[in-house]
Parts: sequence; C-alpha cells; structure tokens
Amino acid sequence: MRYALSTSLMLSVAILFAAFPAAGADNSAAGIAATAVVYKPPMRGAPASRIGGGSRGTGDANFVLNVLAPDHTGLTSHAQPTLYWYASGPSIASIEVIVIAEVDELPVLSQNLNLTRGGVQSFDLAKHGVSLKPDTEYEWYVSVVPDPTQRSKDITSGGTIRRVSPDPAVQARAAAVGEREAPMIYAEAGLWYDTIDALSRLIELHPDDAELHARRAALLDQVGLPAAASYDKAGSR
Repeated sequence: MRYALSTSLMLSVAILFAAFPAAGADNSAAGIAATAVVYKPPMRGAPASRIGGGSRGTGDANFVLNVLAPDHTGLTSHAQPTLYWYASGPSIASIEVIVIAEVDELPVLSQNLNLTRGGVQSFDLAKHGVSLKPDTEYEWYVSVVPDPTQRSKDITSGGTIRRVSPDPAVQARAAAVGEREAPMIYAEAGLWYDTIDALSRLIELHPDDAELHARRAALLDQVGLPAAASYDKAGSR
C-alpha cells in the first residue's frame, strides 16, 4: 500500500515538472521559435549564387555586409518589394544600392545612402518608383564605397530576385492565420522576400519582441547568413 502511494506521488511530481520545466532549461524565445519559420526553396531554374560581403577597404577587419537573400534566386509576389540587408556597424563611406534586370545593360535603380547604424537595413523600391516586371530575374547589390575613384576597394554583397504571380491559395492562408503567423505561410510557399519582409515589418512594429527576433534569426541561419542571424539572436535575449 505504501509502495503504491509512493509510486503515485512520484508520478504526480514527474507530471508537475514536465508541465513546469526546471530553472535553467532553454525557455528563451530563441529556443521556442528556432524552427517556427521553415523556408522551402522553390524548385525552378538554375540556382544563382549570392555574393557575400567582406571587410576589404573599410579599415575595420570585422566589418560584415550581407544582403538578406538566399544563395539562389529568391521569389516575391510583390511588384515593389522591400529589400533587406545587414551591416555589422556604421560606415563613413558611401553606400550604393543597385538593381538591374538580367536582360538590361543599365540598372533600373542606382541610389547612394548613408549608413549611420549597424543592424538590419531596409530599402523600399516603392519609395524610389521601381517596379519589378513579372517573371524577370533581377540582380541587386549593396556596396560600401570607400573611394569612388578606386571601385576595386568596394565591399559588395548581392542577390537575385524574381517576381511571380500571387497564389490566391497562399494569400488566403496568410490572411486566415493573421500577420504574426503569415511569414510561416510565405516561407512554406518558397516566397523568400515576402517572408523576410513580413517578419521584418513585425519586428519594426515590435522591436522588443524576442520571439520575432528569434524567428528571423532561425530563418537567416537556414540560408547561411550567420552574422545577420547573430544580430537577431542578441535581440532575442
């Protein structure tokens, strides 16, 4: 009888600890949301390589510049998407953003910017009157230009983007789950740029939301952008 009571008590304690994990367990948003957004790359065409940024010419050996793009052509359902990139810190050098269609010799956009802070940066094509043509591949680049007379010193990172027609089923599912879970739907549908944009807009609205930062960090890790992911991991603590 005493054995039966002890067994019952131990079982109750085990259930209690399972429901309320012990101190020191990984209950951080980073741990909870690490696989919340799973990007499934589209199976279309030959992959296009992403160009990674370095530290050449800045005077800062630790400077990192990366466009937030996969190592293949990423898709968007928007005519005027917002492009995102990461810089590990500010720069006194000019920043140049270029967008060029694969079928053109001249860019559809060439814009100079100032970089006054590190972290994730955004570039809204709508604000610059640029629309992507459907089913046309575009290359886009972000460059740090230390010396305009010696462009070989530039630090450049670039990716590729293609606009596709919106899928009504995907749009309906995204609307049904709400804006917080919509990035998961876009990621599953292979819409990289829609995914990173939806997540980044949420983070802009809720900059102290650790779970959102952890979700974007996990997404960036999936496409091999550890430096940018580390920035969000720091924001998720």
